[in-house]
Amino acid sequence: MVITSLDNKKIKEVVKLRQKKYRDIENKFIIETLNIIKEAYNMGYLLELYVLEGTTLNIKFDVPINYVSKNVFNKISFLENSYILGVCKKKVSVLEGKRYVLLDNVQDPGNLGTIIRSCVGFNVDTLVLGDTCVDLYNDKALRASEGNIFKLNIVRTSLKDVIKILKEKNITIYGTDVNDGENIDKIENNSSFALVMGNEGKGVSNDIKALVDKNLYIKTSKNLESLNVGVATGIILYELDKNSNC
Repeated sequence: MVITSLDNKKIKEVVKLRQKKYRDIENKFIIETLNIIKEAYNMGYLLELYVLEGTTLNIKFDVPINYVSKNVFNKISFLENSYILGVCKKKVSVLEGKRYVLLDNVQDPGNLGTIIRSCVGFNVDTLVLGDTCVDLYNDKALRASEGNIFKLNIVRTSLKDVIKILKEKNITIYGTDVNDGENIDKIENNSSFALVMGNEGKGVSNDIKALVDKNLYIKTSKNLESLNVGVATGIILYELDKNSNC
């Protein structure tokens, strides 16, 4: 059976998940592209699929599959020329591990997705999103993460509270400052750390900046004013991971 009506109850429920407030209420979110859907399925987060009628799936998914007409799929999809969409349950995560990245008011979903990939690539245990960060389940953030959201422990909470907890565990809190920082390649013994990265335009807020133990900087050409926060996070994590004794 193919769902052809936009008034179908299941379709209305999926459409609501395009909005953050309903994602928060239902603890569900939408994903697209086959690679991301495979990651969600393999990690146990995929609840059901919506597939464009006439599509043949060459991969078996042991979840309910709803075939829908073109006009219905266009209503629920964020993308052009897409043919498969998944509904997932939200992750439940806790603050744990020895290596953390803390994001202070990062707003660009592409940057968030890039940072998630770097965290997975360079052995970060937990990514902490401050209260004012972009929504983790924003469709652009999910696509930019390329499915790595399902491989990383991610929590959203007050950065001040997290920093207090981490300091009690004797974990060094690093910030970034090109004028008052230590060259990143000089840092050694990084089996545990917390790296704070700030907003794209304003950087780390003053109240959080006051809580860091040490500032770092990335040496670049004098012709460059600043690095994108996603790029900078990847470089710093690479250096910290490279010099780790863990």
